[in-house]
Formats: sequence, C-alpha cells, structure tokens
Amino acid sequence: MRTTKIFKLSFFLVALVIFGITSCKKDKTINDPGNSNTTSIQNLANDENQANSASDEAINDINTVLAGTNGLKSTEGIPCHATVDSMSVANDTMTYYITYNGANCRGNLIRTGQVEISRHVGTKWGQVGATITYKYLNFHVTHVKSGKSITLNGRKTLVNVSGGLIFMIPQVRSFVTTKDSGYMNVIFDDNSTKFWNVRRQVTFTKVNAKLVMTIDGFGSAGGYDNLVLWGINRNSEQFYIQILQSVVHREVCQFDPCSGQKKMMIPSASKGATLTFGYDINDQPITGDACPDKYKLDWFKGNNSGTLYLVLP
Repeated sequence: MRTTKIFKLSFFLVALVIFGITSCKKDKTINDPGNSNTTSIQNLANDENQANSASDEAINDINTVLAGTNGLKSTEGIPCHATVDSMSVANDTMTYYITYNGANCRGNLIRTGQVEISRHVGTKWGQVGATITYKYLNFHVTHVKSGKSITLNGRKTLVNVSGGLIFMIPQVRSFVTTKDSGYMNVIFDDNSTKFWNVRRQVTFTKVNAKLVMTIDGFGSAGGYDNLVLWGINRNSEQFYIQILQSVVHREVCQFDPCSGQKKMMIPSASKGATLTFGYDINDQPITGDACPDKYKLDWFKGNNSGTLYLVLP
C-alpha cells in the first residue's frame, strides 16, 4: 500500500515538471538584453535612429538653402559649420553643394562630407508639388552623445507636397509637408555597408516658435504598407520598418522622438519588434512638455517575447 502511494506521488511530480516545461516552451516571455533574440533588433533600432538623425539634418539644411533660392529670407539661418556653393546652370538644372566641416547649430552632431542639390531652373521650392533631387556624398555624421557615426551615400527625391516654406510657419502657413524617397548606401562603424530604401513623409509645424516634425511612411514592399525604411541590416537580414502611429520629433527635445510607434519585421528569422516612443528615465510615459529619455521595445522571436526600455541614442 505504501509502495503504491509513493509511486502515485512520484508520477504526479514527474507530470507536473513535464507540464511546466511544456508550458514554458509554448510561450516564453523573457527580458534578456544582449541575448541573440534581441541583439539584431536593438542594433537595427539604433542604426535607424542614426540614419534618421543624419537624414533630418540634411533635409532641414536643404529646406534652408532652397528657401533662399526663392528670393525670400529665411529666419532659420544658414547651416552651421557649412558652406553653400552653386554651380552654373547645366542645360536647365541648377546644382548646389552644402559642404560640412563641423558641428550642427545644436552641437549634438558632427558632420563632414557633402549634400548635392539639383533643381530645375524654373522651379520655386515654395510651389505646391515642387520637386528636387539630392545626393549624399560621403555624408558622415557622428553623434556627440554616443560617439557613434554613420556615413551615407545615395540619391533621393524631395517633393514639396503642400507648398510653402518652413520659415513661413505659423504666420503664413500652418504646416509644410514634404515627401522624401530614394535609396541610401549606409556605412556603419564596423565598416559594413548596406543598401536601404526610404519613403518618408515629414510634416513641419511649430509650437511656441519651435519646430515639430511628424514622420509617416508611405512605402510598400514585401507585402507590407506604410513603410518608412526597408533593406538589409548589418546582420545581412532583410528587414521592413512600418510606422504604425505618426512619430513626432520636437526641436525643444533635440529632435528626439517624443511619441509614435514603429514596427520592425525580420521575416526570415521570425522576429520583430514594436517601438513605442516617449518614455522617461523611470520607464514611464512622458506627459506635457517633458522630453523623453527612453523608448519601449516589445520584441518577439518565434514563441519568445519580452519588453525592454532602451535609452535614446
């Protein structure tokens, strides 16, 4: 009788252990920074943030330069530690070069290299639908805070969708919207080079005389819509980045992302993440005019998932 009870108890314990192991394997939620589940996702998030900062700098400077070509004076000033040269007209195209040799006006980025801007002689940048092309020529940007750098080469088209110029906000216009599309060859700190496609819509507004940029994606590829970026990451994986909720960057916060949501997908590895912006140092959502310190990354790989709060680069 005693032997029977011991056998039943042993069987129950073994069954309990097996059930626990099976349950863990079925849906395991973990928080494991540095694990192979999240490393490539974190790298991709940081790489994209670096590329976005570099692109935003270039687009803001292009808007400033083109505002001057309309014969109108911009109150934004010229790019800091940069020179602007225009070449003679070739056929019906005017070309401008922005050559960088130091820090931006905010002092948070160091730039070298050039941006080449080409426009039709008859095109006024303030017109609705005005279109220009521009190229990154070894445009090298280093983040002062992190010390990380990125180099861009590539060609894009920039369209003034709404018409108007940024310095007209809010006295003349309430907003200005542009669409940016094309490709970038991206060189990272480890000298790896990747090819990225870009489809970004940027709407400029101002709050208390400070610029606000609202970013949306309008690309389609691989069965995904609302893409802002897609290509090959530094782990040689095909990735897609969608904007689920418009991402808002504010000048008063050094143009860090203050709200919005992106989704990153790496289909070949059955992994991805949703990035939600606007968190403070204590992993709590920011409120009012507060500036963010972190963003939330909800990741998954297969049946594993977890949440990380990462410091903005």
